[in-house]
Amino acid sequence: MSTVKTISVAKAEAFIAQVLCAAGVPAGDAQQVSKLMVRSDLAGADGHGIFRLPAYMKRIKAGGANLHPKIELEKDRGASGLLNGDNALGHLVMAKSVELAVERARQFGVAWIGSHHGNHSGAASVYVRMIAEAGLVGIYMAVGNANHMAPWGGIDLLLSTNPIAIAVPAKNRPIVLLDMATTVAAYGKVKLAAQRGEQMPEGWMMDKQGKPLTDPQRSSEGSLLPIGDYKGYGLALMVSLLAGSLNGAAAGKDTIDFNAHHDLITNTGQVVIAVDPSAFGDVDLFLERVTKVVEDIANSTKLPGVERIHIPGEGAAASSAKRTKEGIPISPELLASLNACATEWGIPALAL
Repeated sequence: MSTVKTISVAKAEAFIAQVLCAAGVPAGDAQQVSKLMVRSDLAGADGHGIFRLPAYMKRIKAGGANLHPKIELEKDRGASGLLNGDNALGHLVMAKSVELAVERARQFGVAWIGSHHGNHSGAASVYVRMIAEAGLVGIYMAVGNANHMAPWGGIDLLLSTNPIAIAVPAKNRPIVLLDMATTVAAYGKVKLAAQRGEQMPEGWMMDKQGKPLTDPQRSSEGSLLPIGDYKGYGLALMVSLLAGSLNGAAAGKDTIDFNAHHDLITNTGQVVIAVDPSAFGDVDLFLERVTKVVEDIANSTKLPGVERIHIPGEGAAASSAKRTKEGIPISPELLASLNACATEWGIPALAL
C-alpha cells in the first residue's frame, strides 16, 4: 500500500512559486498564485490546489495563458463592474475581483463583479472565504473549464460542474461556508481517482446509455451527474448564464476543455458578489443571529447513530487548522507528477 506523506505550507508555496518563476511568471504574481493554490489544499479541496500545478504548467508552456496581463475594469458602474482578465492565470483575476468586490461593497453596500478571459482559479471556497474574512458576505459562481455534464435527459456535454460558493461570517465560530459543484462530484475528484488508480462510486457519472460509470479512466465516455437530478442541471444552466453569458465569457458549446487544449484561450467567466452586513443593520447583531441559527441546528436532535450535525464550513476550517500544523498530504502519485514537472522546468525535486 502506498504511503501518503506531507509537505509544509511554506514548502508547498515555495515550490509552486519556484516552478512558476522558472516558466517566466513574475515573482510577485508567482507568490500570490502559490498562496492561493495552497489555500485550496488547506481547505481540503485536494483536486484544486498543488495537484493542478502540472496542468497549469502545460498551459503556460503551450502559450495558453498570458504571463504579463493587464487586468482591468472594462465596465464600471460603481456597485457593479466587469473585469477583463486578459487571459491571466485565474488566481490573479479572482484576487483582483475579490479586492474590487470588497472595496465597492463597503462603499455601496453590495457589489457584483463579473469577469471574463480568466482561467481556472482553484477552489471556489478560497475567494468567498477571503470576503468573509473581511467581515462581508461572499458569493461566487463560475463556468467550469470543461463541459462534463449533459442536460437532464440528454447525452451531449453542454454544461460544466459550474460551482457555487457562499460564505457568511459568524461570531465566535468558523465562517459558515458552502462550496459545491452543481454535479455530484467535481471533475477534480475524478482526476484524483484516475491518478490514484481508484474506482469512482456509483452516482458520480453515467455512460451514454444512462448506466453507472465507475472507471475514471473512461470518464471521457460519460457525463457527470447533477446534484438533485433536474434541479442540479437547472442550477448549472443558470450559473452558466450569469457567470458566462452575462460576462461575455465562454458558455455552452463555446466552453474550451482546458484539459485537452492547453494552447487555446478558455475565456473563463466568473462572478464575485460581496454584501456588507452594515447596510442592513447592526453587524454584531447580525453575527450573533447567524451564530444562533447554526448552533440551534448543530445542537438539534440527531437521528439514531448520528454523532453530530455538521455545519457547512466546519470541515474546511478543521482541515485548514490540521494541515497548517501537520502539513498537506501528498500521495506518491502526486509527488511523482510534481517532480516530473520540476525536472522539466529545471527545479530541484521535492524531497518529503
